[in-house]
Amino acid sequence: MTIYDTSIVIDIAKKGETIDGSITSITLIEYPKIIFYRKFRGNVEFPIKEDYIVAHRLQLKLMEKGNPQQATDLLIAAIAIRLKEELVTRDKDFEVIAKAAKELGYNFRLKLVTTLD
Repeated sequence: MTIYDTSIVIDIAKKGETIDGSITSITLIEYPKIIFYRKFRGNVEFPIKEDYIVAHRLQLKLMEKGNPQQATDLLIAAIAIRLKEELVTRDKDFEVIAKAAKELGYNFRLKLVTTLD
């Protein structure tokens, strides 16, 4: 199942379409109305201890390169890595995280979109 980042969830909800993918607890906090959206069919994925460890490793690699990222984005990436799910987002910062993940040997599947079809 796909994991949708917050901006994608908001766009889908604004169109009144069904959200078949999952979200992370970060999106649940950033867009709390999602809990009332009747066309949300996915799961809410919460981080576990290992996700924080992966996020920390990613941040260390990014800091080495002089390009640290937001903790929330790192956690979202770590959750997607653990679940082996594709993350769909419009946030280009995830490209930088994906490069760091690859260098660390993680399989981070990222789909960067500009518009929803």
